Amino acid sequence: MAINVELTVLCDNHAQGELQAEHGLAFWMDAPELQLLFDTGSGQTLAQNAAQLQIPLDECQMVVLSHGHYDHTGGLRELWQQGVTCPVMAHPSVILPRYSRHPGKPVRRIGMPTDVVRQIWQLPTTMRLWNLDPQLLTPYWGTSGEIPRLDPLEDVGGPFFLDAEGFESDELPDDQALWFNTPKGLVIVLGCCHSGLINTITHLRQVTGILKVAGLIGGLHLLHADESRLAHTMSFLKRCQLDFLRLGHCTGDSVIERIQRELPEVDVQSLQVGARYVIEAQRIVT
Repeated sequence: MAINVELTVLCDNHAQGELQAEHGLAFWMDAPELQLLFDTGSGQTLAQNAAQLQIPLDECQMVVLSHGHYDHTGGLRELWQQGVTCPVMAHPSVILPRYSRHPGKPVRRIGMPTDVVRQIWQLPTTMRLWNLDPQLLTPYWGTSGEIPRLDPLEDVGGPFFLDAEGFESDELPDDQALWFNTPKGLVIVLGCCHSGLINTITHLRQVTGILKVAGLIGGLHLLHADESRLAHTMSFLKRCQLDFLRLGHCTGDSVIERIQRELPEVDVQSLQVGARYVIEAQRIVT
């Protein structure tokens, strides 16, 4: 038995028509047994875009957070202001203070907004779903849980720290992805892929027992990657023999263009707010 899951892009760096863009990411997923929000953007455009796209945020049954950066968690504020009450699933490290320290630029606080952290702690314990391990959300799809870092060339994608002074590096253990079992293989939905694409796919192949990856949707956080890592990632992508890629947010426009050039046999498109994709998902055989 198979079902259709409709995925709508609610927040991204690019938008269609009169929809609003922001530096953030959010996906609405509408399935027969679960309506889920994967990330929430930064809190600037979620509610407005959802209204224009006629997405019923008040029917959201669960929020899953890919990691704790503000541009994926700030929209929780918009949800709560609309009276939406549903469980929030995330790694416990999602609430940690976080900073970026790019050379020649001011130190920036990039973690979950402090008011959102306070409201997370005010949720009933039954609605605060901390998860480190892979979780099966339905018989058709689930979360990756914490992703082991095994590939020597992959890193978190930036100068990220847990303190403003830069003494303690942030390895973003909270980074996680969603996956769907489809007739053509895994479809993986990514927030920023701070664990690295190779690490993420390797882990999900082990978690699911499914080796074929049909497609990827989301951000790859390669905009600051050096040539050695980009070439390493491109080589891996070619070996995957993917059917499609829908990339945006932190991937980097120039990186998406390079993937389009070097993988002409793969259907590669940029994400935009308002884009809708149908994922045919089938039951996991255990």
